[in-house]
Amino acid sequence: MSPTIAPSLRFERRLLREGVALLAAADEVGRGALCGPVTVGMVLIDESTRSAPSGVRDSKLLTASARQQLVPRIQRWAMSYGVGHASPVEIDEFGLTAALRLAGQRALAQLAPSAGVVLLDGNHDYLSTPEQDALFGSPAPVVAEVPRVVTMIKADLKCSAVAAASVLAKTARDALLIELAEEFPHYGWAENKGYSAPEHLAALATHGPTRHHRLSWRLPGCADVDPAAFRRAAGWGVHASVQNVREAQPEETR
Repeated sequence: MSPTIAPSLRFERRLLREGVALLAAADEVGRGALCGPVTVGMVLIDESTRSAPSGVRDSKLLTASARQQLVPRIQRWAMSYGVGHASPVEIDEFGLTAALRLAGQRALAQLAPSAGVVLLDGNHDYLSTPEQDALFGSPAPVVAEVPRVVTMIKADLKCSAVAAASVLAKTARDALLIELAEEFPHYGWAENKGYSAPEHLAALATHGPTRHHRLSWRLPGCADVDPAAFRRAAGWGVHASVQNVREAQPEETR
């Protein structure tokens, strides 16, 4: 689908007409970053929800200023919304997919009332607890009951509720990385948001990782290390976590 074509609520309304009263739309950001959390945004809508605010697109197609201006409009438009994070410590301990599930369930738990179906961007349901984890125990805690999940490839381009969720997720995560950049200015996080930009890689090679890096990702200077042991040796503690930096976000969720 061309990025010039505006997303719509067509698919969301089709799901709602199947007898589901409330639909949550979700998108994630930060999956490929070297540091910082993985973040999931969600919005809740029903069949009476009007078209999304003008200008809502997949967050990657918008400027930072446009995203910021859309946030309060999306928050007023949605019945409810939430943003959940899973920290680098949790990514190292549980793995990326389980951390995505944790972040998504944290966002889902903030919605009120509860959704009857969740629409996820992509082709993989990272939100539901896998059958083997349900039988033998999940590596990550389960923090919300997950309803039926529907996935759609490129939903952030096609579905305006998913696009709205992507805007909430990206603005929340970007704000956190900009805040962390004040404490760790060498890595360029205010600009690169924790991704593998040349400035970030050069700073890792020179200064080594911080407690906000994903140590299980074979970063320069810490390949083949045990993340928990590395954190203890650095004096960070195994629970040092971006999630602890901003556990509650009343200005971003309701």
